[in-house]
Amino acid sequence: MILIIVLMTVGCDQVSKELTRQKVAPEAFIPVIKNHLILTNVENTGAMLGFGHDFPPILKRFLLQALPMLLLLIMLYRIMKKPNTNLFLIIAFAFVIGGGLGNLIDRIAYGSVTDFFQIRLGILRTGIFNIADVAVTLGVIMFIFLIARGKKLAI
Repeated sequence: MILIIVLMTVGCDQVSKELTRQKVAPEAFIPVIKNHLILTNVENTGAMLGFGHDFPPILKRFLLQALPMLLLLIMLYRIMKKPNTNLFLIIAFAFVIGGGLGNLIDRIAYGSVTDFFQIRLGILRTGIFNIADVAVTLGVIMFIFLIARGKKLAI
């Protein structure tokens, strides 16, 4: 089940990014739902919200490629080796791992991550994000929900 969720997340993320790269002009502004959901095409050479985009290449490679790869592999190994884990926790980890791998593939293959959605609700605006970001966020929200319910997350 873990691998299915991870592979589906990575697959949806990579297909959506490839479609964006092929069909949406860079920096485009395409309202999908009025001006509340915007489709665009931005290449992010840093981490979340562009953090680290101006780091030296060797530091970027370590912080944005090597370290995340190591952490994702450790998480995947630990969750797959732990019997009788809470199903909700397994799904949360699978979303975080799948989303992390989706963005890591972009960083390794293209040197940047393709972001393409933005939500605007009045004065509230998200950063520009992608399917992998949604998966990671969903996984983290699930972790927070489990912690709030008093569950131990030891893996």
